[in-house]
Amino acid sequence: MHNEEIVHHLYHAGFQTGNYADTILHVHQNTYRLHAIVLSKSPLLAHLMSTSPQSGAQRVIYVQLEHDPEVTQEGFAIALGYLYSSVSLSLIRPDNARGVLAAGCLLGGMDELCGYAYDACRQSITVETINEWLEFIDTIPSSPDGSLTPELSLASVFGHFAQRLRDDVFHFLVVTLPNVLEINSSESDPSQGHTSRDTLLRVFSLVPFDMFKLAVESRAFEIGSDQTRFKFAKDVIEMRKKGIARGHGAEETVVLAFGGGHPGGSAVHVTRKIRKRPLWKVNS
Repeated sequence: MHNEEIVHHLYHAGFQTGNYADTILHVHQNTYRLHAIVLSKSPLLAHLMSTSPQSGAQRVIYVQLEHDPEVTQEGFAIALGYLYSSVSLSLIRPDNARGVLAAGCLLGGMDELCGYAYDACRQSITVETINEWLEFIDTIPSSPDGSLTPELSLASVFGHFAQRLRDDVFHFLVVTLPNVLEINSSESDPSQGHTSRDTLLRVFSLVPFDMFKLAVESRAFEIGSDQTRFKFAKDVIEMRKKGIARGHGAEETVVLAFGGGHPGGSAVHVTRKIRKRPLWKVNS
């Protein structure tokens, strides 16, 4: 009880009220009156405090987030509060979880907070939010096979969580979404099948190409026979050509080859070619 009372006092009198603050932290358009001994739990803030010039009785530090747009004001505030008390975990919701995760990864030393935020992110991937998640993963640097090398992971504020989130979105597209839409069972109900297939087509027309290719060629993507998969891929490609897909304006074309499946994979293969620019002959 005594320890809980101390933590409660630190959170309310220290973080929320800013009593006896010795450090002023500026981030976004916000200013926080905080305490160096608590902030030192964060490797980033400890570095800023040790390298920032100090004048007067209070230390002043600035956290620059221009290059980390995923770190939201609310997410950063929750992560800061977590340095004072785990009560901040109760403030994590599906709609702010990604901002909290980004802030926790940025500040460092917050494995529990990041774990809670990541779980909330994973659970928030639904039919209603998948478009937003597709936009997010399109901003994460990746290798041609869709994976993140250690070097690429460092390029994202999310670190190793970036690959985990990509994997979660991929699993949702390949396994969860067809099950939620009841794609296989809808074949016996033409009216339901039409709506479900249209939804699946719309979603896949927005999937970044590398992930679209991996998903369509995955054996885990169970939407019927290879012929059904082939027809689905063709229809998605037609929608992508109309500019709905990522990379609109790029000089690309998508070619679908059917047959010759490899072990563990699908008989349907998707490829992409860069359009050759026309060459103009200039007469002298």
